[in-house]
Amino acid sequence: MLALTGTARLWKPRRLRFRLFSAAAQLVTTGRRRILRFTRHWPWTGEITAALERLALLPNPG
Repeated sequence: MLALTGTARLWKPRRLRFRLFSAAAQLVTTGRRRILRFTRHWPWTGEITAALERLALLPNPG
């Protein structure tokens, strides 16, 4: 909920879990890194990737 904005912030917990955990994606391992690739045609891909980018920008607490 910290990284979501707009209408996504108003989603109830059940809808949030459904939309986040049912996203079509592939976990790719390359060069000792793991990359999560979402499909472009999925309706909530933009909101999920924007939330992940906002979380990456948060300062490290420790």
